[in-house]
Amino acid sequence: MSNDTPPVALRAADCPPRTRPSNYPPAIRNWLDGKLAGREKRPLGDPFGLTHFGVNLTRLAPGAISALRHAHTLQDEFIYVLEGTPTLITDAGETPLAPGMCAGFRAGSGDAHQLINRSDTDVLYLEIGDRTPGDSAAYPDDDLAAELIDGRWHFTHKDGTAY
Repeated sequence: MSNDTPPVALRAADCPPRTRPSNYPPAIRNWLDGKLAGREKRPLGDPFGLTHFGVNLTRLAPGAISALRHAHTLQDEFIYVLEGTPTLITDAGETPLAPGMCAGFRAGSGDAHQLINRSDTDVLYLEIGDRTPGDSAAYPDDDLAAELIDGRWHFTHKDGTAY
């Protein structure tokens, strides 16, 4: 069996976490002041060679956020809470979540979303999103825009200038 052969199955907790805290440019990562340091993402689809959608097992320490509040133009996203009690922030306001609850974010809706862990225990959830080429993301609360080009996120200020 080749080393390139994907596994048949594996334990999600055994998948290695991402080594980079986020795809955001350094100026944004520094500005977040540790809120992303409390986020750990374990890509679950990558070991199987999945290319059309991504799945992450994500842990948020107390005080951590999932991402800046954002909305995708072409990517659907879905989350399922396994442990803990995160707060979902959308254009409609705040919604407390608990284990067994899920939420979906339809592409092109413009409804920006984010999870924050305001509790004193870790939050663990699955996040699933597609990898549609040409996707972009808007960040209504921050001077940030993103565009997916050749499989990589490129970030600019809202006026299009580079970071």
